[in-house]
Amino acid sequence: MQQLTGMDASFLYFETPNQPMHIGGLCVYDPSTAPDGFVRFKDILNTIQSRLHLARTFRQRVVRVPLDLDHPYWVNDADFDLEFHVRHIALPKPGDWRQLCIQTARLHARPLDTTKPLWEIYVIEGLDNVVGLPPGSFAMVTKIHHAAIDGVSGAEITGVIHDLEAEASVPPPQQPWAADRDPLAAELMLRAWANNLRTPFHFARVMANTMPAIGRVTAGLRNHSFKMPGPVPRTRFNGTISPHRVVDGRSFPLAKIRAIKSAMPGATVNDAVLAIVGGALRRYLMSKNELPVDSLVAMAPISVRAKDQSGAMGNQVAAMAVQLRSDLGEPMARLQAVHEGTVQSKALTEAVGARLMTDYGQFIPSSLAGLAARLYTRAGLANRVRPVFNCVVTNIPGPQQSLFMGGARLITQYGLGPVVDGMALIHPVFSYCGEITISFTSCREIMPDPEFYAECIETSYQEMCAAAGVRDDMQPAGPVTTEPAVNC
Repeated sequence: MQQLTGMDASFLYFETPNQPMHIGGLCVYDPSTAPDGFVRFKDILNTIQSRLHLARTFRQRVVRVPLDLDHPYWVNDADFDLEFHVRHIALPKPGDWRQLCIQTARLHARPLDTTKPLWEIYVIEGLDNVVGLPPGSFAMVTKIHHAAIDGVSGAEITGVIHDLEAEASVPPPQQPWAADRDPLAAELMLRAWANNLRTPFHFARVMANTMPAIGRVTAGLRNHSFKMPGPVPRTRFNGTISPHRVVDGRSFPLAKIRAIKSAMPGATVNDAVLAIVGGALRRYLMSKNELPVDSLVAMAPISVRAKDQSGAMGNQVAAMAVQLRSDLGEPMARLQAVHEGTVQSKALTEAVGARLMTDYGQFIPSSLAGLAARLYTRAGLANRVRPVFNCVVTNIPGPQQSLFMGGARLITQYGLGPVVDGMALIHPVFSYCGEITISFTSCREIMPDPEFYAECIETSYQEMCAAAGVRDDMQPAGPVTTEPAVNC
């Protein structure tokens, strides 16, 4: 039995019917590489069944402490049923990209059952009219609660169900899996009492680390080695959300993104992605006559996961604020400004200490956090208070060699993320096998035209390529399309 950290538990506390707190992905596969040239649903079940021992997340569920007097615990679920978590559906004809996005959004909008292990996979067939996909392709929509994983550990779990070859074997578990007994309420209360006695001492240690951080920040602001991000303007993405979602995205050759960043000395791939997102938001809000004078500000998660924590459950992330420079219309000027801003934000984050940010998450009040989240929604405070961020952009690097699941080759993957009151737009960014995908999740009422915003991302990318002098022949794998890329 393992207790959740305060940060992990916060994703349970702040979950409401309108804002389920799971992350996930949309993966598309080509079954022609499988040994028999096709993959049955039974084959997918067998593949996942054979790998359950490789990630504890698969068979662990949450047990909450009575009255939420302390953070919950993970226990091995005695009633685990694989077929409850892995499900099989098909798109109606014609089975195009828009239908796939709509179905994915509907699945992503549904909260997970918190009495079960917190994950689901939906196998989707019927992708018969998606431009560029091989015949017989299928998709998988994955959902895993944010209490169990962050982006980095999520990528590791993705690695668990994939192989580097079409035909691969998995080593058997070293010891039989055993379910846990359900802890008694009295036992949980006793643990809560002991933990609460230790909390003041833990808080004192964190405060002792905080004072030097305050000194570093103060000194940095005085000598202008870094500066705070500018004011965060209010946009349509900073209001109360509905329970409905939209998703979409575009894929681009990673070589061209690298060529864009190379056109600006010192810039990174992440800077180029942020500049593309900034240009897309500028174009989208201009079409609504809602572009603010000040630049939009994104939250960029930072992994603080140590090397010895690889494969561990939970969240090991901090965050920094970065300006997307949506106030600048010229693409290269935007890229330069974004790069300068991320350098400043990284310096500020280092001065504070990313690990220190996560330490404070342990003190989230378990019994009051959920009540506060519900009151925040019911009172519509997201429409009144000044936003802290306008959106999220999270970049998760992936493998650059082909992956296979049950023998089927992974063609491409798009990320899915949670949106919350006050921040109704998230951009998960994945790189895989020579391509990079910029996807987004939003609220349907706030963004009723996701296909147009996807076009804005495409246009912003094309403008950045033109401004950076990136030629079509810089990527031999094939042209950029408005549908999922299949070249790998």
